[in-house]
Amino acid sequence: MNTTPPPGERIAKVLARAGVASRREAERMIEAGRVSVNGKTIDSPALNVTPADKITVDAKPLAAPEPPRLWLYHKPAGLVTSARDEKGRPTVFDALPEDMPRVMSVGRLDLNSEGLLLLTNDGEIKRRLELPSTGWLRKYRVRVKGRPDDAMLEPLRKGITIDGERFQPMDVSLDRQQGANAWLTIGIREGRNREIRRAMEAVGLVVNRLLRVSYGPFQLGELKEGAVEEIRPRVLRDQLGLDKDFKPTATPKPRVARKPRGKR
Repeated sequence: MNTTPPPGERIAKVLARAGVASRREAERMIEAGRVSVNGKTIDSPALNVTPADKITVDAKPLAAPEPPRLWLYHKPAGLVTSARDEKGRPTVFDALPEDMPRVMSVGRLDLNSEGLLLLTNDGEIKRRLELPSTGWLRKYRVRVKGRPDDAMLEPLRKGITIDGERFQPMDVSLDRQQGANAWLTIGIREGRNREIRRAMEAVGLVVNRLLRVSYGPFQLGELKEGAVEEIRPRVLRDQLGLDKDFKPTATPKPRVARKPRGKR
């Protein structure tokens, strides 16, 4: 029995590597009939392709993949982390510098949350950073209305179940009480939808400010609100374990995002 795998790479991985979308999103595009290989529309991602194959997406040739890149972005409150918003609200991508390439967000920050948001041009990096198995700690500075104490916060440290959904234990420390509000530092490893806000509500606290300060080894640091800074290729390669074929681009420089001016 021949067990030699077919040559090339899975089509969804190739699309992700080219920055079209994440691997999962690419699979959905394939199932929707938006991808063709050598002139034939495909409807299953169970296909390996090689550089010799001609791939089109929405009838447009697939661009050659760029080197993987990653940016830190200090997201302000009031921006939606999606490419399009059905309510017409300004998005993160409306605010990015005009000379930025097409990028995808690594995870999300909700409308009223702020702080560190990672952006990448590479769907495989996005997938790698979002995988629960990676288990990278995301740290937040959180201001809550109320007077929390250790007894109130202990259920969060042990892991809490909300509406049948089990949350992993959180790292929670009380930094200071400031009038009617308190500041907490919270670390989570999953990043479920509105996880911190829901967890705080479950123990009787209301979040009125939420700022992400780190995602794994990547830190917000002194990056100003609205600013974008690219991670140096060598750091990216070392932190993500990219292979030696990773090719550096030009030395990154900090950039300042622009104010949203409608959809692009």
